[in-house]
Amino acid sequence: MNKPDTGLMFATELARHDLVRLLYPATDWVPAHDGPDGAPLLDALVVGAGMCGQTAAFGLLRDGVRKLRIIDRAARGNEGPWATVARMPTLRSPKHLSGPDLGVGSLTFRAWYEAQHGAEGWQALYKIPTLLWRDYLLWVRDTVGLPVENDTALIALEAHGELLRAELAGPHGRETVFARKVVLALGREGSGRLRWPAFPSFDPARAQGRVVHALTEFDLARFAGQHIAILGAGATAFDNAAAVLDAGAASATLFARRAQLPQVNKSKWTSFPGFFHGFVALPDEARWRFLTHVYAEQAPPPHESVLRCDAMPGFALRLGEYWSDLAVDDGSVTVTTARGRETYDAAILATGFGVDMLLRPELAAFHEQMLVWGDRVSTSEALAHSEAANFPYLGAGFEFLARNPDRLPAARNLHVFNWGAAMSHGQLAGDIPGLAIGVNRLVQAIARDLFVADEQRLYAQLLAHEEPELQPTRWFVPAGR
Repeated sequence: MNKPDTGLMFATELARHDLVRLLYPATDWVPAHDGPDGAPLLDALVVGAGMCGQTAAFGLLRDGVRKLRIIDRAARGNEGPWATVARMPTLRSPKHLSGPDLGVGSLTFRAWYEAQHGAEGWQALYKIPTLLWRDYLLWVRDTVGLPVENDTALIALEAHGELLRAELAGPHGRETVFARKVVLALGREGSGRLRWPAFPSFDPARAQGRVVHALTEFDLARFAGQHIAILGAGATAFDNAAAVLDAGAASATLFARRAQLPQVNKSKWTSFPGFFHGFVALPDEARWRFLTHVYAEQAPPPHESVLRCDAMPGFALRLGEYWSDLAVDDGSVTVTTARGRETYDAAILATGFGVDMLLRPELAAFHEQMLVWGDRVSTSEALAHSEAANFPYLGAGFEFLARNPDRLPAARNLHVFNWGAAMSHGQLAGDIPGLAIGVNRLVQAIARDLFVADEQRLYAQLLAHEEPELQPTRWFVPAGR
């Protein structure tokens, strides 16, 4: 077997040669425009360079939409959750799934892994280690040549006629750019905000470092020797419990409202091509019925996470015991349940993200105009499924839809490619199984819109096109004769 470095070099060369065979990147066919500031107008600004953002950018380049900028507020390697808040040792998805490769076999995780560990190593691999997935994504990014600008954040987004005006903050300060399309690939956090449960005695702003949210970055070593209370019993809760125990915590106790853990992950049923392709074509009532059922059932933690915790001294799970209050003192936290009050050294809230993109500060200019699913169902249904009601109601190309399109024509040029798209399109923008289908749908929509908008200039190019096919033959007739 080749040495890992040699094998990876060969895999990279093979993948790049396959891309050449596929004529990647395609010719830049989109006519150039100047923006209102006189600078070249971007075809698209991709905000977020994690798994979804980089794959969307790859798809745009593949289809010849090349006047791009791709930004991410994180440093290289910290895009997405893999090296920051994803505290599980392996991905929850099967190892064989593809997506970031967009159908190029030599760009798959399997090709990358086998180049370093051989076919035997692939067969022995159970699931993909989380940090290896991060490394694989960086390899794909470098191999396909994505010009990602790290440490660059979207501060604000505004409409400028049909264009979008973006204010960015990066290593060289602030700047303003204009784009014909903006793709919001900001991950799960970019679909809303952290969900902080309300307790009478708790203010997140005064947590004193003793109460942290499971989906934020924190130093696990700080919990060494401590007794930790964790609210929640999903995958994130179990993974955080195992992580703090691995880091030396004396105990980790999970509390959950439910009397038993969910037993079936209904979302796994949706992971087949028919659902990925067909869901978006269903009427609103059917889409709402499918996904509110999935969300209401909730997903059990993966059995690997449960077994990992059950094997660790100091782990405890207390079902049917939700917190009625949480108080922070100088040296401890006090949790109140129906069974009484207990004191711990610290607490972790594994309560997820609340989906409501219209609360995102960078989208403040759009808050009044954007349709959400609550606008499309009855009041009783919206109240019964309040989180589903907050999802943005998107068009067929992941575009925002405005309550009054004539007042906000730029809305259709703002595309949501993160968890916020799930109610409208299914789980195509955040989970690996549907990623490639989602990117292809997004890219087709963007390319179609750009083509239609430039129809007159493209028609003029058609009229001016001259390629004398018959010049080498005796039947050639020069133009104008």
